[in-house]
Amino acid sequence: MSKEETKKVKKDSYGADQISVLEGLEPVRRRPGMYIGSTGIDGLHHLVWEIFDNSRDEAMGGFCDHIEVVLLPDNSVRVVDNGRGIPVDVHSKTKVSALETVMTTLHAGGKFGGDDSGYKVSGGLHGVGASVVNALSVYTKAEVHKDGGKYVQEYSQGKKKASVKKVGTTKNHGTIITFRPDEEIFKQVKFDWDTIISHLRQQAYLVKGLRIDIIDARLWDPITGGKGKSNDYENAFWFSEMELEVPSTTFYFEGGLVSLVRFYNKAEKPIHPSVFYIERELDDVGVEVALQYVDNMNSVIVPFANNIHNPEGGTHITGFKTALTRILNTYGKKNNLIKEADGGFTGDDVLEGLMAVVSVKLREIQFEGQTKAKLGSTEAQGAVATVFGDAFSSFLEENPDEAKSIISKSLLALRARKAAKAAKDSILRKGALEGMTLPGKLADCQAKDAESGELFIVEGDSAGGTAKMGRDRKTQAILPLRGKILNVERARLDRMLGSEQIKNLVIAMGTSIGDTFDLSKMRYHKIILATDADVDGAHIRTLILTLMYRYFRPVLDAGYVYIAQPPLFKIKKGKEVMYAYTDEERDRILGKDAPSIEDLLSESANEEGGEESEEEEEENVKSKRVAKIHVQRYKGLGEMNSDELWETTMDPTTRILKQVSVVDAEDANKVFDMLMGSEVPPRKSFITSHAKMANLDI
Repeated sequence: MSKEETKKVKKDSYGADQISVLEGLEPVRRRPGMYIGSTGIDGLHHLVWEIFDNSRDEAMGGFCDHIEVVLLPDNSVRVVDNGRGIPVDVHSKTKVSALETVMTTLHAGGKFGGDDSGYKVSGGLHGVGASVVNALSVYTKAEVHKDGGKYVQEYSQGKKKASVKKVGTTKNHGTIITFRPDEEIFKQVKFDWDTIISHLRQQAYLVKGLRIDIIDARLWDPITGGKGKSNDYENAFWFSEMELEVPSTTFYFEGGLVSLVRFYNKAEKPIHPSVFYIERELDDVGVEVALQYVDNMNSVIVPFANNIHNPEGGTHITGFKTALTRILNTYGKKNNLIKEADGGFTGDDVLEGLMAVVSVKLREIQFEGQTKAKLGSTEAQGAVATVFGDAFSSFLEENPDEAKSIISKSLLALRARKAAKAAKDSILRKGALEGMTLPGKLADCQAKDAESGELFIVEGDSAGGTAKMGRDRKTQAILPLRGKILNVERARLDRMLGSEQIKNLVIAMGTSIGDTFDLSKMRYHKIILATDADVDGAHIRTLILTLMYRYFRPVLDAGYVYIAQPPLFKIKKGKEVMYAYTDEERDRILGKDAPSIEDLLSESANEEGGEESEEEEEENVKSKRVAKIHVQRYKGLGEMNSDELWETTMDPTTRILKQVSVVDAEDANKVFDMLMGSEVPPRKSFITSHAKMANLDI
C-alpha cells in the first residue's frame, strides 16, 4: 500500500475485525526476558518504548500528531496520543471488547491484518507490546476516547479487574495507557530521565511533524501541587494542560533525518556543507538515508527499522556499506581522484568521518531477537543498496566540489591505513603481541590463564614500585605509566604506535590493535586503572579510557576494564586504623565530637613536616591527648606503603573496583569527541554550562 493509499484509510475503518488473535498471555510473567530482553534497567525502559511505539505507529500512519509521556510520583508511566483510539467494540472471535483483547492477549493487535488493517508498517512487538507491558505491571489502566465516548478498563498483572465501561462523553480522540511496573519482576523500578529523553528525541526526528511532550512529575504532589482538585490528571486528557511547575521537554522537528544528522554533528566541522538525503520506496520497502562527512576519524551510523533503533545493525546497514564503498570507488577512479598506486577503498576507508542515519520501513519485518537489536529482513539489503546507491551516485555527479572533499577524506584514511600497517608491522613484529617480548617495565604475574590475571595500570614509577612490592605475584601484574599518554582522539595508528607508553600497553594486553585485534588473545581479564585522586590522575584515567573506547572497544564491552578506588583518608583513633574513601565516610568515622578536619589534617602535616619549635611541639602533644585522632589525606598512591596499598586498593577481599561500561555508545561517542577532540568551542560551552557541578580538588 502506498503512502497515498494509507492516508485514505478512514478513522472509522479501524474496528474490532482488524484485531487478530494468535495465542494466549501465560508465558510472559514466567519468562519476561524473552519479550523485553531483561528485567534490569533496559527491560524496564523497554516497557515505555512498547507503549510509546503503539502511539508512534498511529503517527506513522497519519492518524496522530501529538504524544505525551509522563513519569508519575508512584513510578507509573502515562502515555497519551491523539490517534483513533483502540477499538472498544466486541471482537468477533474473542467475544469481548477489542480493547480487552489487545491488552490481555499475546499477539493481538492491529498489526497482523491484511491490506485492510490499520497499519502499513509498525515498530512495536507486533501486538505483543501492550499485553506484555500489562502482564509485567502491578497496575494498568487503559482509557480510550473514541466516537464521543470515554471508555475505561483496569488490570493487574495482565488480568482485567472488570469489563470495559463507558464512563462519560468526550470531545477528544485517542488512547491513554497508564502502567506501574511490577516490583516482583524488575530488580529496580526507577526510570532514568536522560534515557527517556534521548530515546524520544530520536523518535521525534524520525517522524516529521510529530510533537512529543515528556513530563517528569515524579516530585509532584497530586494533593497540593495541582490546579483545582487533587488528582486533576485523572480527568485531564493532556497532562500538560495542568500547567504544573515540573521538568518537561518538547520535541518537534520538520527536518526529519537531516535535522538528526545536524544534531549529531553540532560539535563537529563538516567537510562538505550540505547533508545528503534520499527518501524513496522500492519493492514495498521504504528507504530513508541522510549523511554528512566531518573532520573526524570516527564513524557513526545510526540504523532504524520501522523507527526502532537497531544497535547491532542488520541487513539495511550491510546494503548501505556495500553501496557506499562501491559508489566512492567508482566515482574516484572514473574522475582520476584515486591513483593506481592507491589501489581502492576498503569499507573502513569510506566510513572514516561519516555520520549517517539509515532508516527502513517494511510491512513484514523480521528482527534477530525479540528486542529488535538487529534487522534480519533480507529484502532491506537490496532495497537500501539500490535506492541509496543510485541517489548518492547522482549527488556526487551533481556536486563535484563536495564529492572531491569526500574522496579526499577517504584517500587520507586509505593512506593512513597503509602507513599504520607498515608501522605496526615494524614495531610489533614477530610474536610481540603474544607475550614473547613483553615491556621491561611490566612486572608480570605467574598465572598463565587470562581469567585469573589482573593488570594494574599505575600512574608513575613511584606508585608502580610500591604496587610491585605489595601485589599478589600469582595473579597481579603491574605496568607503570610515566606521565600522561598521547591523546588518541585525533591521532592515527602509526603515530600512536610511536608512543612508548601506548606500545607497552598494547603489548602487555596481548590483543594486538587495529585490523589484527583479537579479543581471545587478551592476557588479563581485569585491566585496572589505578591513578592518583587528583586532577592529573583523573586526566590520565580519561586519556586511557579514550584509548580503550576508540581502539579496544570489545575489551570494554566484555567488562574487562575497571577503575581502582584508593582511599582518600587514613584515620587513626588510638590504635585503631580505618580508611575513608569519601569526605562523607571520613566525617561518619570521626563522629560529631571530633576536632575539625582542618585541625586534624594540620596536626598530621606537622607530624610529617620535620622540625618544630618547642611551642608547636607542646601544642601538638596537647592536641593529641585531647583528640587521640590522626587524619592523613592521601594525594597519591606513592604516599602509601606497600601494605597500605595492598590492604586498601589491591586485596580482592577488601578493595573497591568500579567496572567501566558503555551504556549508550552514541552519546559516549559524542562526549569523547567533544571533550577530547580538537574543536575548542563545544568543549568551552560544555565546561561553562557544567561549571557549577564541578567537584574541585584544590
